[in-house]
Amino acid sequence: MSDSSAGAAAGDVVAAAASTAAASTAAGWRRAGVAGAAIGVLAAGAAAGVAVERLTVGRGMRKKARLALDATGPYGSLRGTPGRAIADDGTELYYEVDEVQPAQPEGGTGPGSGGNRRRRLFGRKAPAPVTVVFSHGYCLGQDSWHFQRAALRGLVRTVHWDQRSHGHSERGRAQADGVALGIDQLGRDLKAVIDAAVPEGRIVLVGHSMGGMTVMALADQYPDLIRDRVAAVAFVGTSSGRLGEVNFGLPVVGVRAVRRVLPGVLRALGTQAELVEKGRRATADLFAGLIKRYSFSSRDVDPAVARFAERLIESTPIDVVAEFYPAFTEHDKSGALPVFRDLPVLILAGEKDLVTPSSHSEAIADVLPDAELILVPDAGHLAMLEHPETVTDRLADLLVRAGAVAAANVGEHGSTAQQPGRR
Repeated sequence: MSDSSAGAAAGDVVAAAASTAAASTAAGWRRAGVAGAAIGVLAAGAAAGVAVERLTVGRGMRKKARLALDATGPYGSLRGTPGRAIADDGTELYYEVDEVQPAQPEGGTGPGSGGNRRRRLFGRKAPAPVTVVFSHGYCLGQDSWHFQRAALRGLVRTVHWDQRSHGHSERGRAQADGVALGIDQLGRDLKAVIDAAVPEGRIVLVGHSMGGMTVMALADQYPDLIRDRVAAVAFVGTSSGRLGEVNFGLPVVGVRAVRRVLPGVLRALGTQAELVEKGRRATADLFAGLIKRYSFSSRDVDPAVARFAERLIESTPIDVVAEFYPAFTEHDKSGALPVFRDLPVLILAGEKDLVTPSSHSEAIADVLPDAELILVPDAGHLAMLEHPETVTDRLADLLVRAGAVAAANVGEHGSTAQQPGRR
C-alpha cells in the first residue's frame, strides 16, 4: 500500500470512528472496537508489534501463536523490590528498585555475585552511589526498559516506575474526579517517586517519549532538584513541544482527517470503554500491521519482542488513552531545557520514528549543544526494544560522563533481532 493510500485509509478509519464511537448498542461494539484499535495507535503513538505477521493461516492459529509467545517470552519478567509513592492528589504510584549487588572475588558464581559483570560493564572501579530512574512512555510500562534493566541489573541502583493509570500504578484520582491531565502532573508524580525511592544521593534521569516529557516537567517545576542532585539525563525518542504538528508519516489528507476528528473520537471512545475494549480484542489481527508500523522500523525484530510490545499497549485501557492524549498537544517544555545545560545529557532517537520524529530530538539538541545526540538508523519509536545494544551502550557511556563509573565496555546483553531459522 502506498503512503497516499495508507494515509487516506487512516483518514477514513478516523472519520468512520467519529460516527461509530457514539454507538451505545451491542450491535455497534465491533465497529467501535475497530475505531478504538486504530485511534489507540495513531493517537497514542506508543508501541505495539505483530509477533505473528508471517503466519498466513487462520485466526485461530495466530491466536495460538500469540499465546505461545506470551508463555515463552522472557521480556517483562524482571522484578525488583516493590514500593509505592503517593502523588499530590493521593494517587498511588508503583515502583520497583534493583539494588547494587555486592561484588564477590573474581570467579565468584554465587547468586548475588555480579562481580565479573561489574568489571565488564564499568571497569574495576565500583560504581559511584548513584540511582538511575527510568520513566516510560505513553501506553507502555516500566517493563519497556527490559533490556536496559537486564544489562544494568545489580551493577548500579535503578528505579523503574509505572506512570499514573499505567501498569501497576493506581488510576489517577484527580482524573477520576474530572480533572484534566497535564504533563506538569506527571512531573510532580516523578518528584513523589524520587522522594520515596531516592530520598538522598545522586540521580540519573532516563525518559522515553512521555517519560522524557515527564523529566522536562520535573525540571520546570523543581529546577533546584536538577541542579543539586541530578548527575546526568537521557532523553530517548521524546519531544519538548509542538507535537500537534507531527504527521505520523501520513500524507496531508490523512493528517488533516486525523486532527479534525481525533479529539472528539477519543472522548467518545473513552466513555464506552467496556464496549471498545471488546472490539480491540476481537479486531487485534486487523490492525496488527498498522500497530507495528508505529513501533519498529527494522524488519528482523524478534517476534517475541514484537509480541511483548503488543501486550504493553493492549494493557492500556482506551479511556486512559483518551485521558492522556490532550496533554501532548499542549506540551511545551522547551523553556525548561536550559536547566540541563551544565549536565551530561544523552539525546537518542530512531531516524524513522513516526511518533516523535528525530527532528524533535534535534530541536532539544539545539538548546543543549553540549549534549550527545545519537540518531539510530533503522529504528522506530521503540529504539530501546528494537536496538537495545545501542541504547544500553550509550546509557553506559552517559554514566561514565556523569562520573558514576570509571570505564564502560558493555558485553552481550540481549538482542531483538530474529534468530536464524525462527519464523
